[in-house]
Formats: sequence, C-alpha cells, structure tokens
Amino acid sequence: MEIIVEGVKIGYNYPIFIIAEGGDNHMGSIEDAKEMCVRAKLAGADAIKFQHHLPYEEMLKDIPMSDNFEIPLYDFLVKNALKLEHHVELMAFCKKIGIKYMCTPFSYKAAVELKSIGLDIFKIGSGEMTDIPSLLKIADLGNPMIVSTGMSTYDEINRTYKALTDYGVNLAMTNCVSEYPPKYEDVNFGVIAEMKTRYPKAIIGHSDHTADIYTCIAAVVHKPAIIEKHVILDKRTPGPDQSVSLDFNELRAMCDGIRKVEAAMGSDKKVHHREEQIREWAFRSLVSTRAIKAGELITADMVWTKRPGTGIPSHRMDEVIGKIAKRDILENVLISWDDL
Repeated sequence: MEIIVEGVKIGYNYPIFIIAEGGDNHMGSIEDAKEMCVRAKLAGADAIKFQHHLPYEEMLKDIPMSDNFEIPLYDFLVKNALKLEHHVELMAFCKKIGIKYMCTPFSYKAAVELKSIGLDIFKIGSGEMTDIPSLLKIADLGNPMIVSTGMSTYDEINRTYKALTDYGVNLAMTNCVSEYPPKYEDVNFGVIAEMKTRYPKAIIGHSDHTADIYTCIAAVVHKPAIIEKHVILDKRTPGPDQSVSLDFNELRAMCDGIRKVEAAMGSDKKVHHREEQIREWAFRSLVSTRAIKAGELITADMVWTKRPGTGIPSHRMDEVIGKIAKRDILENVLISWDDL
C-alpha cells in the first residue's frame, strides 16, 4: 500500500514523508512563499505545502472566530490567500529546487483549479474531514488524498474512511489535534497505532500542532508514513498558525531527529561490526590473582575477572577451577587454555 507524490512513494515501507506546512504564513507574499520552499528543502523536508482558498466558495463571511484569529477568517483570506497563478509559479519553483509541492484545496472549485495545473495529490484539512459530499466530488478528480482527522470522533472518521475507501480513493489519514497549540496531554500520538489497526486500507500519518519538535520525533516510534508540521519564516509574523509553527532552524532539527530515530527503529539484536573492537577491551577475561606454579591445582582464590576480553571469557570460570597448571603463571596476567 502506497501513495505517490511526483514519483516519490509514501508508505510504511519507505522513509517517513516529511511535509513542511507553509499554510498561509507567507501572508500573501509570493517571495516569502518561495523563501519558505528553499528553507524547507535545506532543512530536509520532503515537501512544502500551501493552501488554496477561494473564500466565497468555502465559507460565509460571518462565522465564529477561534482564539487563533485576530481578524475574521474570511477577511484574512481575502487579503492573504495565494492566487492560482501563484501556485503555478510555486509549483515550477519547487520542481526547480528539488522539493515536492503540495497544496490543500478548501473547496471543490479550489480542487478543480489545482488539478488543472497538474497537482497530483490533495491534502484535506481537518475542517473538511466530515464533509462527505465535497470529499466525494473531489475524489472524482482521481488524485490520492491525505485527510487530517483533528477535532473528530472515531465514528466520524469511520464514516469518512468508509465513504472514501468504498469509492476507491488511494487514501492516507493523519492523526491530528486541532488546538493552536494543543495541550501535550491532548496529543495522544498513540492514536497513530490505533488508526493503523482500525483503518487498514489507509496509510496513517501524524499532523502536529504543538509549538515544538518533540512530539513529532517521539511519534516516529509508531512508524507513521507521514509527518506534517507548520513552518514560518519569522515567529513574530501574525497569523492563525503563528503559535503552532516552527522556524526553519527548528524544522531542520526536527527532520534530523526524525531521521535519526527512524534509523534506530530496527529490532535485530546482534554484535554489530563497530562493537567488535569495543568487546575486545570492555568484556572481562580470567586472570591470575597470584603466582601459580606448574602442577598446582587451580582453586577459586587463584582467579578472578578483569579486562580485556581477549582471554578465557569470565563466564567459563567454573571450567578453569579444578584444572592443573601446566606451567608457571605470573600474578595478574591473563590465563590461557595453554596454561592448563
């Protein structure tokens, strides 16, 4: 089971696909958006993702405001959302610098526009997760979909999962908590493992809204196929995602941490090549505690264990006690089988 983004495979048998979520943190500046693409590439992310908003298509003007907004969302998007021509430019720019370009459509019309410029995957935000009519129309466009599951119950996720998998969508879903930022007690990234069990026809990932890197790195132990994290050029920039966004030095540390923990996730217990030289001095061998004459019976008070581990292994002490010294053995030296 896998999803392909511009030729890159996403799934449990591949490295975790790291998405730097630029969102609207560019504040409408195409140059800032390009700078975010460059820095995401340098930090080690696999993809940079932005959002395509057509405010009239996705919401009424008068909607409730959550505490991560300083002005009404509709007004914010009219002022700051990227236009389709910006997405065209950014997609080409990302191809040039070697990072995958992704985008979230917030309406069916936005999805149609993104499909028309060659976008080959849709990331669906948590707010649209329960919107089955829109999701099925977007599914008609034929792209794989990554669906976030913030602020949703299992019953709601079940419904969306069944609708999309029954429709034949190549599907991924991400564990998510839609708080800005969440309490750590609310993150529950153990849900990743639960979702992998509940939703075997989907690839499961983790979309993180904490203000730092720790839960993303720790989530690697549950082997998500995707990790997504908000990013921002300057944490002083106002905006709805400001409080949950990393700067690009933090993103670099996160990517580095994910790759290191990912590399350490094996279960093969053996003596590794680089351990062999350590074994030679760190393990213990049998040594003489006093001078031993040829012909003496070896007793327990004549031997003990010391480094290095190049002699008779210490665990074979019982085999040495009761032997006869074949030749004189000095005090405080390694005992060999040839001595006995």
